Parts: sequence; C-alpha cells; structure tokens
Amino acid sequence: MSTFDKREDAYENKFAHDEELQFKAFAKAYKLLGLWAAEKLGKSGAAAEDYAKGLVAEGVVKHDSKAIIAQILKDFVGAGVEQSEHQITRHFEEFHALALNEIKNG
Repeated sequence: MSTFDKREDAYENKFAHDEELQFKAFAKAYKLLGLWAAEKLGKSGAAAEDYAKGLVAEGVVKHDSKAIIAQILKDFVGAGVEQSEHQITRHFEEFHALALNEIKNG
C-alpha cells in the first residue's frame, strides 16, 4: 500500500468517525430537546420518553433539525405553551453542543 493510499484511508476513516459522532450528537440532542419539550407540554414518565423517542426517530429519518423544531412549535401552539421558534432553536443548539461535548469526551 502506497503512502497516498494510506493517507486516503486515514482521511476516509476520520470522515466516517466524524459523521458517526455527529449522528450520535444529533440523536442525543433531539432526545434532550424532546424531554425538555415534553416537560413544557406537561408530559412525564413514559409519555415524556415516548415523545422524545418520536422526535429522535423523526430527526434520524429527516436529517433536519428545523423540521423537529417546527413539530415542537406546532405541539406547543396546540397546547398553549408560549415558546418562540427562536427559543426552541436556542435550546436545541445548547443541547447539541452539550451532546457533542459528552460524546467527544467520553
């Protein structure tokens, strides 16, 4: 194997590893956001877990945090919870940073 091939393999492995970390971080952030939203909606226990799991599943399929945020906003409006899209987005960004840090550091 040439040096170029080794370098190419190393780059591909790093890319795959980074993508896996991002996937895990988004999934964890969706769960944290879902649990936060569930609490705001008055859900607890299994109902809160189910709500969060539903958001994780939707996030994994759609790969779009804006769709998750829109779903939460819709649920909040329907339940009379006063939170803006900006506030939900801010919480998601905080949860994503937390999840990424936890995953990278162990």
